[in-house]
Amino acid sequence: MMTEKLNETDTEKDPQFAATLARGIDILLSYRVGEFVLGNREFVQRTGLSKSTVARLTHTLVSLGYLRHDAKLEKYRLGPAVLSMGYPLLANMHIRQLARPLMRELSEQTGGAVSLGIRDRIHMIYVETSRSTDKLIMTPDIGAPLPILTTAMGRAWLSRAPLDERKSVLNQIRVKEPEHYRQFHQAAMQSVKAYEAQRYCANHGEWRSDVYGFAVPLSRPVDSNLFIFNCGIPAASGSYAAIEREVAPKLVSLVRSIEVMLGFT
Repeated sequence: MMTEKLNETDTEKDPQFAATLARGIDILLSYRVGEFVLGNREFVQRTGLSKSTVARLTHTLVSLGYLRHDAKLEKYRLGPAVLSMGYPLLANMHIRQLARPLMRELSEQTGGAVSLGIRDRIHMIYVETSRSTDKLIMTPDIGAPLPILTTAMGRAWLSRAPLDERKSVLNQIRVKEPEHYRQFHQAAMQSVKAYEAQRYCANHGEWRSDVYGFAVPLSRPVDSNLFIFNCGIPAASGSYAAIEREVAPKLVSLVRSIEVMLGFT
């Protein structure tokens, strides 16, 4: 996932904003899926920071355990402190433990992957996932980022997010990924509109041509997070219409069951 540099105009107006801390986090966010090592040159390119600033930050992050220096390659790997930092967040999301048995049951019924996610800036992030074993080509996992405009999960978030927050996120996508925004914004908004009638959002392969996705948001936030349940089905399993008729109602039912368990109704 590409690092998303901060808006300097906005942060300069905030006297409490710790710019050095933010720059260090930008370094850690520079890694993309499949990348094991990065050097200072890549950090400079991806963050826009100077070489001297990057050198100081990487040295500090190595000292704290967030990066590990590979002396042979003269590059850096993410350190175990990054993983331990995220553990308390996941462990305290009790909805994961609550939903896990129902997610597993639905994944086995459908031959797909059932996941739970939240928004992180301009991406959706998996915080729990259950998948059937041999029918899946895709392998979603905890921490995996997904685009908002082209995924059912992202569209479901847009459908339930507060209007001001939704506008802000859409504007960030428009600025940071203008071509992606131009290509997929209209389809995403059509899915948001369809949610009002059908109570779920979908994608027909816009994100991945080999996967159909369906997603349903909880009706209210839990611990300040708007959680989204998603079910991805291999397109090879059948026609989109047939998969939609089978999977979407089951996913809606799963979410309503979770809401009852949470005391929403």
